[in-house]
Amino acid sequence: MGKVSSYRDLKVWQLAIDISVASYEVTRSLPREELYGLTSQIRRSASSVAANIAEGYGRENRGSFVQFLRIAQGSLKELETHLIIAGRVGLIQPVVLSELLERCDENGKMLGALIRTVQRSKVDEQDRG
Repeated sequence: MGKVSSYRDLKVWQLAIDISVASYEVTRSLPREELYGLTSQIRRSASSVAANIAEGYGRENRGSFVQFLRIAQGSLKELETHLIIAGRVGLIQPVVLSELLERCDENGKMLGALIRTVQRSKVDEQDRG
């Protein structure tokens, strides 16, 4: 892994941004009557994933970072739920839904790995202190 000097260097944040952009693109074709329903929910939860990663990183405190990474995980699960609902009611094509959910799964695994890494580094610091 290269040097991380910003949250923008984190692959997990980059993928979250990609998912958010894809979510916006998918929701453009949703019916107008869904603007304040699923469209809004999908967009808000998708953008929340990357935003929480960035906010946690900006706190410059490992405990806060882990807390915000967990919030990002929750937002990701919320996004998946809204996408599944949109798929089940026929608003999102199955192939598009499947691709988005695969990307969400990948992002979730990355978030979990980052949480474990940050927590381990905190323990390592305590052991040295």
